[in-house]
Amino acid sequence: MSKNFDVVVIGGGPGGYIAAIRAAQLGFNTACIDEWKNEKGGPAPGGTCTNVGCIPSKALLQSSEHYEHASHGFAEHGIEVKGLGLNLDKMLGRKNTVVKQNNDGILYLFKKNKVSFFHGRGSFVKGDANGYEVKVAGAAEETITAKHVIVATGSNARALPGAEFDEKLILSNTGALAISEVPKKLGVIGAGVIGLEMGSVWRRLGAEVTVLEALPTFLGAVDEQIAKEAQKLLTKQGLAVNLGVKIGAIKAGKNSVSVEYTDAKGEAQKGEFDKLIVSIGRTPNTIGLNAEGVGLQLDERGFIAVDGDCKTNLPNVWAVGDVVRGPMLAHKAEEEGVAVAERIAGQHGHVNFNTIPWVIYTSPEIAWVGKTEQQLKAEGVQYKAGTFPFLANGRARALGDTSGMVKFLADAKTDEILGVHIVGPMASELISEAVVAMEFRASSEDIARICHAHPSLSEATKEAALAVDKRALNF
Repeated sequence: MSKNFDVVVIGGGPGGYIAAIRAAQLGFNTACIDEWKNEKGGPAPGGTCTNVGCIPSKALLQSSEHYEHASHGFAEHGIEVKGLGLNLDKMLGRKNTVVKQNNDGILYLFKKNKVSFFHGRGSFVKGDANGYEVKVAGAAEETITAKHVIVATGSNARALPGAEFDEKLILSNTGALAISEVPKKLGVIGAGVIGLEMGSVWRRLGAEVTVLEALPTFLGAVDEQIAKEAQKLLTKQGLAVNLGVKIGAIKAGKNSVSVEYTDAKGEAQKGEFDKLIVSIGRTPNTIGLNAEGVGLQLDERGFIAVDGDCKTNLPNVWAVGDVVRGPMLAHKAEEEGVAVAERIAGQHGHVNFNTIPWVIYTSPEIAWVGKTEQQLKAEGVQYKAGTFPFLANGRARALGDTSGMVKFLADAKTDEILGVHIVGPMASELISEAVVAMEFRASSEDIARICHAHPSLSEATKEAALAVDKRALNF
């Protein structure tokens, strides 16, 4: 195996492995370094997303949703379930199998695209515009060289001061995905994507879940109307969400965790939990990269400083994904990885931050792209809005899930779509139509005039677009 490469990618998560594959497709001799290990110590590329993030969480969300349907929803369909039981070990085992399938899939893609894979921690040794030496600390230490280096080392869960993760009682996303017994009482600090998704999993399986959120509003980055609807629906399901909370002392005992906090009214409260998930954001992972050794610049928050093209301050060193500015989303990292590989090849790789979709995989799902109504108001943009409830959608009625709505925001003068927001069934799939439309700078009239299959959930998208002009047909 050659130890001299055109491109070396440090990190095999969504941004890293995709960057490596695209670079190889463009004809570069490419290597990817990744240190994730499976339970047997073997390689497990895919980063946080595949190993302890997107993929395993969706597996558990799906399994727990099946369980809830069997517990409460099937009776409405005339399906009687007797003697329902929960085999949590098997559920977790299925989740692990799904993860391994994705790990193995990435290794297959490396082989297919002739990407050289190195299992270990990658770090800079030295280098300049003529090339860089990168150390791989794995089973055996070795050094490889490359003309270009793409850093895609991802992020780590942020811990609360004085409440470090032990992954037994105080859990990050890693521990939240591997609880061996359904807790009677589960505390969740942070009502963001991870907190709500993991809280939903364990609530469905029988836990009493209390969510503690510091912000005074629920899902502040989401369109306010959609966020209020989501909060109402999740609360109805039994997820107790407390806003405006100020966290105090957290004390881990032998079998439980106590959390002292002040509620929104300023009154002192104390919660006792069997497990506590802390999901208060993530920090860029640059530990062990030896950034200082080669003069790689970090910003004041610890992210690798890059320009609009993902170039760092060092010649031929690039960075993508969670370790740089912008949303910490797997698909954002993938797009940046592709764009950087193409820029190295002299092409014009492009990432449009305005059309990156966001999804929260609760039930109902929450998905959006573009501007929220509160953002448009703050920016003084004149707009029109149209909404359509799934309650009036035939396919949603047949599914037995009529919760939520689709909301369109369009420019008042040009009718260009400025934002689309969905809370409801399969929102993660429905949002793609809005992304495509916005990429082509479509108007709400364009969507309103397109024939959508009947009956389908996507008809709610068409109807919301019609509602922008106050001419919805089915509501």
